[in-house]
Amino acid sequence: MSTNPKTENLHPQLFQEGLKVRRAVLGHEYVDHALQSASSYSWPGQELITEWAWGNIWRRPGLDWKQRSLLNLGITIAQKAWYELALHTRGAINNGLSEFEIREAVLQATVYCGTPAGVEAMQITEKTINEMVEKGEYERPKA
Repeated sequence: MSTNPKTENLHPQLFQEGLKVRRAVLGHEYVDHALQSASSYSWPGQELITEWAWGNIWRRPGLDWKQRSLLNLGITIAQKAWYELALHTRGAINNGLSEFEIREAVLQATVYCGTPAGVEAMQITEKTINEMVEKGEYERPKA
């Protein structure tokens, strides 16, 4: 932690604010598991992610959470970060993106990231949405 008196409260504040955002986007169950299963080795990574990704970047002006979720879908597809894609698909739904918008993001990424990435992304996003429906976390719009 910082030894500068001007910033000594920054870390706890960012962590608490980040925790609120992280829970709102990814859900309490996931965040609780991530924090509780962190080892002494991996805990600093949880702090970093919670403070700077969720407590800082996600709280900045200029983009709303829905736009940030859309960006994260494309970024995780480009990186072939499949576990993160599933997490951010859940976040995208929680932040108001529709299945149609998510599918269109995957199609857009397919053209720029390649067919294998797009095929995998389509399977992961569909599976994640279906799991959310099965768990009662998301209700598909009536046709």
